Amino acid sequence: MKVSVVILNWNTKEYLRQFLPGVIASTMGLDGEVVVADSASTDGSKEMMASLFPGVRLIPLEQNFGFTGGYNRALEQIDAEYAVLLNSDVEVPQDWLGPLVEWMDSHPDCAACGPKLHSYADRDRFEYAGAAGGRIDRYGYPFCRGRVLSYLETDRGQYDKPADVLWVTGACLMVRMNVWRALGGLDDRFFAHMEEIDLCWRMQLAGWKVTVVPASTVWHVGGGTLPKESPFKLLLNYRNNLLLLENNLARTLALRMRPEQALRQARRRIFWRKVWDGCSALIYFFTLRWRSVGAVCKAHREYRRLRRRETPADILAWRATLPEKVTIQGMYNGWLIPQALLKGRKVFAALER
Repeated sequence: MKVSVVILNWNTKEYLRQFLPGVIASTMGLDGEVVVADSASTDGSKEMMASLFPGVRLIPLEQNFGFTGGYNRALEQIDAEYAVLLNSDVEVPQDWLGPLVEWMDSHPDCAACGPKLHSYADRDRFEYAGAAGGRIDRYGYPFCRGRVLSYLETDRGQYDKPADVLWVTGACLMVRMNVWRALGGLDDRFFAHMEEIDLCWRMQLAGWKVTVVPASTVWHVGGGTLPKESPFKLLLNYRNNLLLLENNLARTLALRMRPEQALRQARRRIFWRKVWDGCSALIYFFTLRWRSVGAVCKAHREYRRLRRRETPADILAWRATLPEKVTIQGMYNGWLIPQALLKGRKVFAALER
């Protein structure tokens, strides 16, 4: 099979009822399938699927393993050249899938690609989770072409050329399955949030490209599983940002410097990132958001427990496996936050220069 569109569901029955018919219709006539992997939902999702969508393949999971564990288990059961990780709260047009397949077919050096992501509520505005492809600054703060902090651009065609980026949103991400398997899929330690950034970064460190394909656009509701101010969501974001840097930053720096120097620089940046996290915790403290303070502290404790320390020998061994030239796209060498605070919406033009 050419492509499997895999939707991971956990208690989002109404999103499936609303958006799944469009996904099914968009795969008609293609060498593809739609699969729903259910993470032990308790809202009647499986019963609704059996009643309304009996022709859709259902993969039942025995518990909620999160985004990472759920997709890792589901894609073990997929036999396709490409898989699309698609959120249940995404609306797709009829012609969204073809451009992604065509891009992968014609660019064998591309391991992952995705569409532009628009807001379901404001159709012409980019959506927070991915916009027109993702980048990252020197301290690990992710941002997007079309979204910086809480600033969102209207899509006026300014990102309508295909572009190699650091990451594509996990809300709608097409992956080359042989690369997915070679890299071991998503990092299970993340559970949810930023796991797709880690995967895409690891793909580039293995010599592959990651591309946003603007000929395809989908609409994302967003925030359907965890609300924005959820302490658990904050914990995942702060913890996983540090794991993301631990996994990838030293190796990225080692592409142009000695492993010992790369490890020192990476640890220095991670130290300063933890300092900025501490500043965020102080803001939460003085605004009486006690649970948010606790989320930051717990995130740092979990990072220390979960981190995997690399040695110069580890990096040398990894570097020996690389193709001749590896280039990491989408890295911004500055610090995003002061740029955004000083320039406001003008930051988009500054970052694209």
